Amino acid sequence: MYLTFKIFFMKSWILAVILMMSSLAGYSMPLSDTAALLGRWDITVYYPGKVLPSWLEVTKSGIRTLVGRFVGTGGSARPISRVYFADGKMSFSIPPQWEREDKDLTVEGVLQGDSLSGTMVTPGGTTYNWVGHRAPTLRRSGIIIWGTPVKLFDGTDLKGWHASGENNQWIGQSGVLRSPHSGSNIVTDEKFTDFKLHIEFRYPDGSNSGVYLRGRYEVQIQDTRVPEPPNNQMSAVYGFLPPTEQMAKASGEWQSYDITLVGRLVTVVFNGKTVICNAEIPGITGGALDSKEGDPGPIYLQGDHGPIEFRNITITQRQ
Repeated sequence: MYLTFKIFFMKSWILAVILMMSSLAGYSMPLSDTAALLGRWDITVYYPGKVLPSWLEVTKSGIRTLVGRFVGTGGSARPISRVYFADGKMSFSIPPQWEREDKDLTVEGVLQGDSLSGTMVTPGGTTYNWVGHRAPTLRRSGIIIWGTPVKLFDGTDLKGWHASGENNQWIGQSGVLRSPHSGSNIVTDEKFTDFKLHIEFRYPDGSNSGVYLRGRYEVQIQDTRVPEPPNNQMSAVYGFLPPTEQMAKASGEWQSYDITLVGRLVTVVFNGKTVICNAEIPGITGGALDSKEGDPGPIYLQGDHGPIEFRNITITQRQ
């Protein structure tokens, strides 16, 4: 009887081990499935009569939890505390940023191959459809050979530029490209890939603007001189990359950016000091013209946040 009990115990133990291994094997399936969602996604949101860009990044925290960052059609990158993903379906919610409502933004999507599609419900309760595709790495190779610097503004008129809105308040005269009050943004007619940009600017007290690289990545201009600069104020790549130190002068003085963009790698020299050095821009910033990161894009200057002046705008393209 003792031998029978021992055999029964051993069989039960072996069965338990087999069941446990089967359970673990079954549990590992969702973990491996999450790899399909990981990474960066360029998103297009379909509003009535227009499309607007957005961006999503999904990463893994620990063994199984998915977290991320999200850039909406405006504002800066926002953290996502948890991304839910099972059976090809993804969802998350984030609290409002600049929205006046108190409700969360909720996003749902379905993964099909190498694309995502779904709906997002704004804090105001409006539902929009969206489609996302994997963002390109934009890695470059080979030796960089720069061309000849070219003036983007001739100092006399708006030739080579166009306003992005109906209310064009921009004036080009006496060597200065001037926006005397809030109105339209202004965009170059030409598009660029990799380049070095020199631009000088001046603003009055409390004003705000930005220089968008390829029309997608904003280097912030803002009347602020905080000692520990965050990633959404002067000389930051808005919402992503803070400057190492703040080199801003007082409002009313001319200041300068020398910006190099190669693929996703950006260097920002602010008033002669390198404040961002060959850092990766993860994705589009709020206010981008589109989310087609693999395409060339224009230089666009923000004119809808207050008065701003620019001068000595030159670009040197990679050959």
